[in-house]
Amino acid sequence: MRYVLNFIYLLLILAVSPILFYRRWTQGKYRDGWSQKLWGNLPARTGDAPCLWFHAVSVGEVLQLEPIVAAWKKSHPEWDIVISTTTNTGLQVAQDKFKDCLLCYCPLDFTWAVRKAFDRIRPSGFVLVELELWPNLIHEAHRRNIPAAMINGRLGEKSFRGYSRIQKLVRPLLQPFGCIAVQNEIYQKRFEALGANPASLHNVGSMKFDRLMTDRNADVVCELRATFGLEENSLVLMAGSTHAPEEQIVLDTWKQLQISFPGLQLILAPRHAERFEEVANLVKQNGCQLFRRSEGIQPECDKRRVLLLDTLGELSACWGLADIAYVGGTLTNRGGQNMMEPAAYGCAVLFGPNTWNFADVVKELKNRNACQVVEDQRSLQSDIRNLLEDRKLRHVMGVAASKYVLSKRGATNETVNQLERLLNLENKAFSSRAA
Repeated sequence: MRYVLNFIYLLLILAVSPILFYRRWTQGKYRDGWSQKLWGNLPARTGDAPCLWFHAVSVGEVLQLEPIVAAWKKSHPEWDIVISTTTNTGLQVAQDKFKDCLLCYCPLDFTWAVRKAFDRIRPSGFVLVELELWPNLIHEAHRRNIPAAMINGRLGEKSFRGYSRIQKLVRPLLQPFGCIAVQNEIYQKRFEALGANPASLHNVGSMKFDRLMTDRNADVVCELRATFGLEENSLVLMAGSTHAPEEQIVLDTWKQLQISFPGLQLILAPRHAERFEEVANLVKQNGCQLFRRSEGIQPECDKRRVLLLDTLGELSACWGLADIAYVGGTLTNRGGQNMMEPAAYGCAVLFGPNTWNFADVVKELKNRNACQVVEDQRSLQSDIRNLLEDRKLRHVMGVAASKYVLSKRGATNETVNQLERLLNLENKAFSSRAA
């Protein structure tokens, strides 16, 4: 079966190679790491220390690792930590956030690449973030008797329907996991329905809540405020993790609102780095002045100027500048992006109706009157206008959102506990903490 998979993967690569070469040429993507990805030539780990290998696909998953890596290092300082990622942007963020870890690309799911990667890393445990089911990668860990875990597991309704159609193929991929730490009870039931061992499933909550920033006076937030030239009392509308055509919708909305609220500042933060230039040009085409975060420091901010966050790894901090936050991917068919980050700062949070990626979070925010759902551009403009006119409403929404985030913390510690049980480290960990 493994060799059949190799053949299928090769056919797929050949089929998409024109797209890969086009994006490499036009967008600068897929240029790095091919020796690691295709042949498994990951950096060789030295020494005999135990090792935990985390695989996080891209930026979002890499950032989720911050609290758990910190917690693991505190309890088990003698362990090596390896973090692999699939994307170039994910690796860039990892290099910024985890300077004391061994960082690399994850090999493609060819048997030879996977085997060589395991030979060079020699992990004591293998941990996937969220849901990444690569057959050869999972099989190789199982073949070597390396305990495997999935953390912060999530399984949205759309993904669940798709996997259910191939349940006979998915079940053997879930069975080897000794620990699947999921975000909520709904996901737990879906994983079990797909064939995961019930004894391996643990509803621990979402680690995303534990890494959320809440302090608007944190150094990183203050640095961004100074860079953008914003005053302490600046009224800020921010649209983050946006996809086309959401930037145009927000720009049109902001230009209309500026007639009545000339002091309203706008920050745009596109979801993908390859769109930074596109969005910058869009702002100029709309006749707006532009200031880019990557340009340096702007001592005084012209309130008619659009501020563009065109750097990696700073989105979380940037939400701390916003009074009103629009979360992208929700007026498109993307299913929504992370609305927990602006909620943590107590922003008045708005998003579109397409939020299936975060259905449980949206349900909670709605129940607490901690968000507003907009249907289109007209609805967005109307709701933002109401929030600008009603400061008390902004405050009440923001407080409710912040309280929700604080009530959901604690998943990181429980996830560490489950990993320790998987690796038979409970007694040692307890002794270490007691000391």
